[in-house]
Amino acid sequence: MTRRVWASMMSLVVLLALAMPVRVAHAQAAATVPVATKGTDAASTQAKPAAQDEEEKDDNDEYRMSPTVTKLGSLLGMKSEAASTAFTITNLVILLAGLGYLIMKNLPKSFKSRSATIQKQIVEARTATQDAKSRLSSVEARLAKLDGEIAAMRTQAEADGAREEQRLKSAIEDEKQRILAAAGQEIQSATLTARRELQQYAAELAVDQAARKLVVTPEADRYLVAGFAERLKAFGKGEN
Repeated sequence: MTRRVWASMMSLVVLLALAMPVRVAHAQAAATVPVATKGTDAASTQAKPAAQDEEEKDDNDEYRMSPTVTKLGSLLGMKSEAASTAFTITNLVILLAGLGYLIMKNLPKSFKSRSATIQKQIVEARTATQDAKSRLSSVEARLAKLDGEIAAMRTQAEADGAREEQRLKSAIEDEKQRILAAAGQEIQSATLTARRELQQYAAELAVDQAARKLVVTPEADRYLVAGFAERLKAFGKGEN
């Protein structure tokens, strides 16, 4: 039964599609009716809409009372007017169904492509956000380490300064002691030299004074020579 109804509906649609060109042709013929000349009066101008309405009504009646519509309506047990209305609604439903099918066929692809694009953009945005967070964390960690490094550098600089100050003090003290030692040695050497020179001068002065005081007589001279000769003899005997 279902197949028969479906076949009847399809036949109805086909016949209605064949009948529609006839109606369209009548409408086009009505549209090509020559317009009245400019010389007509106002009464004929006002009568034109009524004539057009009458022509459209005649076209509709002709469509409703057409043999095709009447035959299909009798096959379905329907009057001509009801059959024409049903055929019009059926054509509209089929047209809308076709449009809906095309839309539903193409929309998922469009939605899928759009969804994939949105998902890709979301992933890229998340990746960029994570990258930015990682960079921010790295910068914050570097800043935190930088404070510690600055404090360590300050402490190291203070320690180095203290050590350098102590080294300079020790070097100055060592240089001071070296200078004092060198000065002491020079003073001691100069003192010894002065003492030797003073002793030598004193000895020379004493010899000079003794020579001035000593007066050698001929007898003393002979005595000294004799004593010197005896010492030489004694010295010669001692060697033998």
